[in-house]
Amino acid sequence: MLSLIQAAGWPVWFLILASIAAVALIIERSVSLKRSKVLPPGLLDEVLGLRRAQPITPELLNRLAASSPLGRVLATGLRHEGNGRDLMKEAMEETGRAVGHQLERYLSALGTIATIAPLMGLFGTVVGMIEIFGSQAPGGTNPQQLAHGISVALYNTALGILIAIPAMIAYRHFRTRVDAYLVEMEQQSLRLADTLRGLHK
Repeated sequence: MLSLIQAAGWPVWFLILASIAAVALIIERSVSLKRSKVLPPGLLDEVLGLRRAQPITPELLNRLAASSPLGRVLATGLRHEGNGRDLMKEAMEETGRAVGHQLERYLSALGTIATIAPLMGLFGTVVGMIEIFGSQAPGGTNPQQLAHGISVALYNTALGILIAIPAMIAYRHFRTRVDAYLVEMEQQSLRLADTLRGLHK
């Protein structure tokens, strides 16, 4: 590993830092965007059962809001239950936008790494090309400097692409997952609004 870093030259350190950041972001988002954490199974039915059985207290709403992103949306709906379906739906949509922003946290950073990693690799390639041209002297070519320049160019290009591919795959995957979660949250919030309206009839 150390020999590879030495062969790739000093530009590779930027790529190493980018790869560490990408791995950390992928792990963090994988844990934070687990379905059981965002959309706990059976939460809506549990909330509706509690609503039918007993009055909803502020303490219960606070616990529900803190339990998960879906719980936060449902708690907003219950807080605005007495304001009519349209106002309740509007309040849940506003909370849903805030929740969506929270779920998308760090995704822009991951997308940025996926975009700039090849450019960082290209920068290393340019540095390697400069070394290659520097090896050309009037008295002849310096083989050692020529070989080092070629290795810097190739290693940085390869590493930049190697970082960008999984980072872009993870970015697209997490974006798709967040979009699916938001659609399902919207469906469950509409079901809550319709069910509560039926209880008031």
